[in-house]
Amino acid sequence: MPVTRLLTKEELDSLREFSTCMIANAVETFNLRLHNTGFTNGGIRCLFPDQPAMVGYAVTARLRSGEPPMRGGTFHDRADFWKQILASPSPRILVLQDMDQPPGRGAFLGDMHAAILTALGCVGYVTNGAVRELPSIDPTGMHLFAGSVAVSHAYAHIFDFGATVSIDRMDVQPGDLLHGDRHGILTVPLQIAPELPAVAARLQHMEQRVVEYCRSSNFSVNGLTQVLKDSTS
Repeated sequence: MPVTRLLTKEELDSLREFSTCMIANAVETFNLRLHNTGFTNGGIRCLFPDQPAMVGYAVTARLRSGEPPMRGGTFHDRADFWKQILASPSPRILVLQDMDQPPGRGAFLGDMHAAILTALGCVGYVTNGAVRELPSIDPTGMHLFAGSVAVSHAYAHIFDFGATVSIDRMDVQPGDLLHGDRHGILTVPLQIAPELPAVAARLQHMEQRVVEYCRSSNFSVNGLTQVLKDSTS
């Protein structure tokens, strides 16, 4: 059934308690989509892997940095986009698809834009392109996921606000709920999002039982078969 509301703060906090891998496992149990879709493929790096999980709603656009914009729209002139970000649900995650081939010639986001995005209620930034000035961004707590790092912003400019974008073969639409950590990023179907923490907790408990048995001195193949049977019944 379709969701008619945003998640509560408590529901968002509950999702943050689990790894992105475990939330992905929980999503699979609902069979809403193919199990090989809805997540990044490993080409996007989590730049600050020690941070807790990132959860928020996508704000999307496209990016180029290898060539100057055809008209206006330089990285200093984006008041229209800032207003669009503020009109999106929070917590916000800016998702920019770098359209250059190869992507990452220049970095839209450095310490200045990280400060702007934080002020606009963004908790994370996701791109298949590049980021820069990591040491000054790390203490702010902003989550960064990128394909590379770069020295310069080059001609970084954004366009196609609100477009459906593709990041490392993961399609993202405006307002999509995202969950990300050191393993990658996952789109979370909104209609099941409130149910996922309970399912993830059950799956985590099941996996822990198997792990503990495998590490015990009583391990045997017959015993493992029984533990697996009991865990899935």
